[in-house]
Amino acid sequence: MSEAQSENGTKLCAISVDLDEIPFYHQIHGLDAPTEASNHAVFDIALERLEGWARALGVPLTLFVIGSTLDRKENGPKLRALAAAGHELGNHTFGHRYDLTRLDGATMRNEIAFAQEAIEKATGHRPVGFRAPGYTVNDELLGLIEHAGFLYDSSVFPCPVYWGLKGTAIAAYRLQGRRSHSVFDTPFVLTAPTRPYRIGHPYWKRGGGLLELPIQVTRGPRLPFIGTSLTVAGPLVAGQLARTVAGEPLVNLELHGIDVLDANDGLEHLVKYQHDVRVPHERKLAALTAVVETLREAGHKFVRLDEAARAFA
Repeated sequence: MSEAQSENGTKLCAISVDLDEIPFYHQIHGLDAPTEASNHAVFDIALERLEGWARALGVPLTLFVIGSTLDRKENGPKLRALAAAGHELGNHTFGHRYDLTRLDGATMRNEIAFAQEAIEKATGHRPVGFRAPGYTVNDELLGLIEHAGFLYDSSVFPCPVYWGLKGTAIAAYRLQGRRSHSVFDTPFVLTAPTRPYRIGHPYWKRGGGLLELPIQVTRGPRLPFIGTSLTVAGPLVAGQLARTVAGEPLVNLELHGIDVLDANDGLEHLVKYQHDVRVPHERKLAALTAVVETLREAGHKFVRLDEAARAFA
């Protein structure tokens, strides 16, 4: 079977959401910790919006969970209910260390294992999928994920625009005297396959290792096809961008919880740094709905990432 073809040739689409809370965006922008009022906006506001949106459209979600966020007792029951409703829970490490690939092997292993334990304890579900903070992986980290028995990884983002903007932002913050916690990835990631593949060594080449489900880019120029770009683009352009990926064996649409939040959700302080929070959440959801409708019309079946992984495995 071709690496670019699901088991029965069905065109799939999986929608995943990284549940990064607001303090992690402060780390990206080199800002002091946020006020308590906005600390939990993703779990307290965004999750409910996402659940309602997904239910209305009849699509399942894969939710990538940071283990340390489950220290807050209110969060676990919300995820347990979502899992019971048919959504998948994935591992997004314990502490969401942006510099994960620069840590020693034992620390990386603990970031994976402690998240597994926290998620299983709080929800009763043990993840089979992994996503790295900031999409940044290396061969050692992926080897640890494979050794831990995960079904798939979904971190590789072969997108030149994202790679360039990230590097520019990190450099700009440094010039302003602020330190971003984000780290710069190797440019070789830009040569990685854009469709599901078994990783080799180095990981951006095909091989016989762990199954990788890359973050979606468009055909041709490999523009980012993720929540941030789509919600800022608006419904009309988002629907047009969806046509550029329609027909792919797997459209792996990655969102963040903040993609359905706006300044009125207590994020006024982020407007200067996180421009997408200027967009009203209703318009953001309309853009994401346009994407789902376009792909559904093109014949895509909506599945969780674990289901997609089994179709390609």
